[in-house]
Parts: sequence; structure tokens; C-alpha cells
Amino acid sequence: MRIREIHLTPIAFRDPPLLNASGVHEPWALRTVVEVVTDEGVSGLGETYGDTSHLDRLRAAVPGLIGLEVHAHHALYARVAASIGTDVFVDQHGLTGAGSNQKTVDAVFSPFEVACLDIRGKAAGLRVADLLGGPVRDAVPYSAYLFYKWAGHPGAPEDRFGPALDPAGIVAQARLFVEEYGFGSIKLKGGVLPPDQEIDAVLALRDAFPDLPLRIDPNAAWTPATSIRVGRALAGVLEYLEDPAPEIEGMAQVAPEVPMPLATNMCVVTHDHLPPAIARRAIGVLLTDHHYWGGLLRSTQVAALCGTFGLELSMHSNTHLGISLAAMTQLAAATPNINHACDTHTPWQQGQDVVAPGALRFVDGAVPLPEGPGLGVELDRDALAVLHENYLKCGVERRDDTAYMRRTDPAFQPRRGHW
Repeated sequence: MRIREIHLTPIAFRDPPLLNASGVHEPWALRTVVEVVTDEGVSGLGETYGDTSHLDRLRAAVPGLIGLEVHAHHALYARVAASIGTDVFVDQHGLTGAGSNQKTVDAVFSPFEVACLDIRGKAAGLRVADLLGGPVRDAVPYSAYLFYKWAGHPGAPEDRFGPALDPAGIVAQARLFVEEYGFGSIKLKGGVLPPDQEIDAVLALRDAFPDLPLRIDPNAAWTPATSIRVGRALAGVLEYLEDPAPEIEGMAQVAPEVPMPLATNMCVVTHDHLPPAIARRAIGVLLTDHHYWGGLLRSTQVAALCGTFGLELSMHSNTHLGISLAAMTQLAAATPNINHACDTHTPWQQGQDVVAPGALRFVDGAVPLPEGPGLGVELDRDALAVLHENYLKCGVERRDDTAYMRRTDPAFQPRRGHW
């Protein structure tokens, strides 16, 4: 089967005002839906970022992929790499670590590879998890992903989630997510309030949910000294501490001084970062993300390497829709050494999606592996058209949490190694 057509559809969907160390989410989140169609009429889906600069790189890669076999993984990667050249993409929010040429190539390649695996699975009557070695679990556990947030966007009514700016608000948000989705673990996005206030929020969560694993991610907003103080204050409370301090150097200072493992999706974000991080013993848990680790097959290779060196695994989540959730679930189902529940932003999307309902659902905090071949999801073309129209009208061309925060607080500065 050879690639005959590739369709790229940028979309926008509503996003709540979720706070983080770089600012706050804008009212519209951007994604790009990738559809690859073969000469036999079989199509496959991928999902990726929607910033204009990334979309331009996707478009530039398309001509070189037409005519290639969907099975030709290495040839597809080489064509994408050739289209990128020496280019380096650096995101505006800085929440997924430093940019590099390899990371740029991997991020552009990923949705095309996922779509080709979707095609290969459909053609063979197999799930993508089967193509990745077979599932080791029938359902993938996800974590409740909590955020400090405003009641609503400035000038807009309060959203259904309400405000969360103190421990009581965070606990209320957790109760909502646990009751609606059955999550069995909880993650708090930190780096927003002074560290002692975030310690109080974690302790409030521990009191409210004494049997659930907890984690906090301040997105490297703390100094190593503060990270050590917080880690010791939360001894026996945290499952792991995610990206407390900047860079491998900062994490390596913290790791031997705290009682829980350190996790990252910021200081180790590409293959070149693994040797120094392992040598420095800077992390104990890697949060993989197929969107910028080069797709599903390359992510399984990274997982095997982590197993060799004793690193545990979880999975990072950016704001995403159902195609990404399906790909994440297929990958996690087929990765034996995923040791922790994966992250997901799904509850925040409030039912907005581009996949037909029914294939993806949460049962006791986990997503059962879809039964259909490939990714197991189908494109809802009416929903895609609506979200594409949103994109054309919303006026947002790239995610910029800092610029949006400065509309409310002109003096705001991103918090990296700040406290």
C-alpha cells in the first residue's frame, strides 16, 4: 500500500483558563488532524500540535511522503528529516523542554507514523497494540490532572469546573474528576503559587484521598534548594516529584536529597538527553510522549532502553483530543514497563472531539483498549468541520500562555527556577 493523499486539517476547541508556570491557557487550544490515504483507499489518522510554525513543517513534509509504502518506516522518517533540514522548533510555552533538530524531526514525523500504523492495523485486521508487540494490559490507567485555574476566562461566565486557587478548590476539582471518571491517582500542576501553598494543596489531597497516589509538577519553577525542601516536606506523600528544578543539572542536585523518585518530561525530551541523565542519576521516571519522541515505534525503543537502565515510565499529556488518546492508549497497552498511570487532559475538553463517540471511554479511571482494528477510532467529519471552522475564526495561531497571562497581569514573568 502506497500513500496517495495526505490531508492536514487545523482545528481549534474551547479550553479552560488553566494556570501553569508559563502563564494560563487561552480560550482556544489548537491541534492538527492528519489523514493519510493509500492507493487502496484505506485511510489512517494522526493528531499533533496546531501552531502555525508546526503546521508549516507538516505541509512541507507532505510532498516527500506521497508514493511511499505505509510500511516503510525508515524511509518515511528519512523523508521527513530531509524536509526539516537543520531547522529547530522552540515552542512558546516552554513546558516540554528545550528544542533541538532531532526533537523537531520527531514531532513532525510522529502523526504521519501513527496514521500509517492505523492503516497497517486496519489492513491486517489488527490493533496498533498488536503491531507493537501485543497488549500486556486490556485497559490503560490514567491520572486525574488537576490545575489551579480561574473561575472562567476574563469577561466570560464561570465554567463548569469553577475556580481552584486554594487547597479547598483543588480538592473540589479532584472530587469532581474522581467521581466522574473513577481516577485512581492524582496529579497537580504546580509552579503557580508559592511552594508552601502548593505543599498545603498536596497535603489536603492526601487527607481527602488517602489511598490514591499523588504527584505534583511545578514545571521547573523551583530552585534545587526549594525542590529539596518541598520533597522532604512531602516524604511519604508523593508517588513521584515531577520536574521540580530546571535542566539535568538541577534535577541531579535534587535527586539524591529527596525520598521519592524524580520524573521528567522537560529535562529529558529527546534521545540525546538520555545518556547524561542516566549518568547523573537525575531522574527515576521518564514521562514519554509519542508526539515529540518520534511516534509509537520509537517510543517503544525508548521504553526498552529505560527498562535496561532501571528507569520507570509514565506518559506525558499535552492538550489533546481522541486520536491522540487512542494512540496513547495503544502504546501504553503494549508497553510492559509503564509503571505509573498516564497523564491526560481529556476531562478538560468537555466532550469536544473529532472521533466518533463510543470507541473511547473511561472505566474506573482507565481507558479500555478499543476493539476495532488500527487505532480503533473513526473520524467524525461533521465534528472536524466544526472545529476547523473554529480555527478559521478564533484568531489564535500559536499557543502562548505568557502573552495571554500578560493581558491580565502585564508584569507577569514565566517562572523557571523562580522560587
